[in-house]
Amino acid sequence: MFLSNMKIGDKVIVKKIVAKENIKRRLLDLGVIEGTIIKCVLKSPFNDPLAYLIRGSVIAIRKEDVKKIEVDLL
Repeated sequence: MFLSNMKIGDKVIVKKIVAKENIKRRLLDLGVIEGTIIKCVLKSPFNDPLAYLIRGSVIAIRKEDVKKIEVDLL
């Protein structure tokens, strides 16, 4: 499952990031690393961007980037 498949209120744990190095580095800088618990908190009217609670901060990430984050549902 990928982070883009989440519904509001879902919690997941990050398994792997399958993105190009520059996108992967940006996601790692935001705190999206293996083992991180992420909660979907908001979706914009057109589902882009999406807002997630990551390590105590709400962060908006473009849909094309969250399609590259493999997760497991908690």
